Amino acid sequence: MTINYKQAGVDIDAGNEAVCRIGEHVRSTFNTLVRGDLGSFGGLFAFPSWKYEKPILVASTDGVGTKLKIAVAMKKHDTIGRDLVAHCINDILVQGAIPLFFLDYIGIGKMEPLVIEELVKGIATGCREGGCVLIGGETAEMPGIYKAGEYDLAGTIIGVVEEEKILPKTSIKPGDLVFGLPSAGLHTNGYSLARKVCFDVLKATVDTYRPELGRTIGEELLAEHRCYLPVLKEAVHQGLIKGLAHITGGGLIENIPRILPESCKVIINKGSWPGLPIFTLLQEAGQIPENDMFRTFNMGIGMVCIIAQEDETIFSSLLETQGVDFFKIGEIVSGQRSVSLV
Repeated sequence: MTINYKQAGVDIDAGNEAVCRIGEHVRSTFNTLVRGDLGSFGGLFAFPSWKYEKPILVASTDGVGTKLKIAVAMKKHDTIGRDLVAHCINDILVQGAIPLFFLDYIGIGKMEPLVIEELVKGIATGCREGGCVLIGGETAEMPGIYKAGEYDLAGTIIGVVEEEKILPKTSIKPGDLVFGLPSAGLHTNGYSLARKVCFDVLKATVDTYRPELGRTIGEELLAEHRCYLPVLKEAVHQGLIKGLAHITGGGLIENIPRILPESCKVIINKGSWPGLPIFTLLQEAGQIPENDMFRTFNMGIGMVCIIAQEDETIFSSLLETQGVDFFKIGEIVSGQRSVSLV
């Protein structure tokens, strides 16, 4: 008896088809700094050294958590890749970095070329929106790790910032103002708790329509993860921002202190921005304590900006000219590094 790779669960031909399908999407992100083409063992990128005096590379790797299970349940795979890129871009933006290139990893139970194409299409969309190149990646068929129909998704981003412009600035001090940019929903955090409430407590499915949401549970949970680079890039460039906090796992309570000096705390006014119906639904249905809500979810704020009082007018004007919603949600005061909700 003979056995081949396909009988063991790995389809090389399907893998080759997937590579062919994603080529156009990957190349759509290329710019003049790319060297080489698809199929190399590594991506080649010419670093734009002429733009910087003291360039510092910033790297980050992340995933999208169990939001993947919503995409699989809805059989909708063209947005989750964009979510991944947006998340990673936001993570280096908080250090003042502009993205250069991105690499993706897809682990899948059974090679499905159409699914791979949709995933990479979304990744490429996110890269184009963020002005970075999808320089390479890996797609691995692993039937012993993932069940058929299941996959995992992760990405690594490399960006650059001038050393003197690294955020957060050391000048954050009492009296500085805290602004919040709204999220579109859960983004990519808190899905294990959200799924438990929606599917175990409420006994809903992804197709269950909820009038308070104005759409189905699945559509709400698959809402985009916003990328804040386009709206904050100029404010960062002008030096208006002292610090940024991407509100991911840990929520407002645990993410903001990551950028504060030891002698500063933040007072957040809970009613200073409009809440999203999904968070009210989750809290009431799951009887989740308020502190747990603010430590698990972004609660409607996806990015926090710390601004000097004297820069409030120009910062606000800059965002207003872009048609961006933003809210003054708190201030910096003296105290032990922490967040207080009032």
